[in-house]
Amino acid sequence: MLGAETMWGLMAPVGKFVLSGAVVTPLILTDFRMIGAACLFWIASFFTKQEHVNHKDMLSMFFAALLGIVFNQGSYLFGLGLTTPINASIVTTSLPILTMIIAAIYLREPITGKKLLGVFMGAVGALLLILSGQRLSGEDAGSIWGVLLCLFAQFCFSLYLVFFKGLIGKYSPITLMKWMFTYSSICMIPFSYNQLLAIDWQMFDFRTIGGIAMVVVGGTFISYLLIPIGQKSLRPTVTSMYNYVQPIIASIVAIAWGMDSFNFLKIIAVILVFTGVFFVTQSKSRAQMEEYERKKAAEENN
Repeated sequence: MLGAETMWGLMAPVGKFVLSGAVVTPLILTDFRMIGAACLFWIASFFTKQEHVNHKDMLSMFFAALLGIVFNQGSYLFGLGLTTPINASIVTTSLPILTMIIAAIYLREPITGKKLLGVFMGAVGALLLILSGQRLSGEDAGSIWGVLLCLFAQFCFSLYLVFFKGLIGKYSPITLMKWMFTYSSICMIPFSYNQLLAIDWQMFDFRTIGGIAMVVVGGTFISYLLIPIGQKSLRPTVTSMYNYVQPIIASIVAIAWGMDSFNFLKIIAVILVFTGVFFVTQSKSRAQMEEYERKKAAEENN
């Protein structure tokens, strides 16, 4: 999850750069991500053990693709095109909160004091990082529709993390993602067919091509290859907590490029984020609490 979120942290400024060139629209960039990742996962599948996927799970993968890829990626890139990277980053801090609430309702995962404290500390740390870099952005606040689209993207991904945890544990990441990105590409192409045909390839310079390659390979193929591995062993809320790593990566990139400087506030923010992740990781799951209650009842009976 740390590796996947690192890739996504790099993708936000790179994706904004690609879109700002007015050569690629959000819809076309989404197509590049989905079609490019589908091709890469199919190529990778030829070098791994083949798995049979039953018809019921194929249908589940279709809906997983809608929530985890089509609505998530599409809404985020459209939102990023309408608002600033800072606003988009602030909205991403809602993912652990949304996931915690949905997991409590759907999976009956307990909302413990330690989990609440961890989510709160992580959110405060992420917001400190984002807001400390806000002075570096000369852009306007952006459209409210951009913010709402980014929020909708987080909500869809929260549903994906919670609803499809069981499905993810049954198959390898390569098998899971090759079908999910294939479904996603099939869903998107009818809506973007005319724009794909109208692309002026001569307008693409090396920087734009490099940015698209980073978005497709790093921000999509590698990140979505790593996510199922983390989901197999982590609870949904714990998985979503790593989302707070994104603004840390963005700050590191800004410092490395001379766009920002390291200060005491950023040190505090990083400590808060990782402490929050630790608290949520250490909080008891539903299974652990049920086991504790059984042991306690057994001891009382004895």
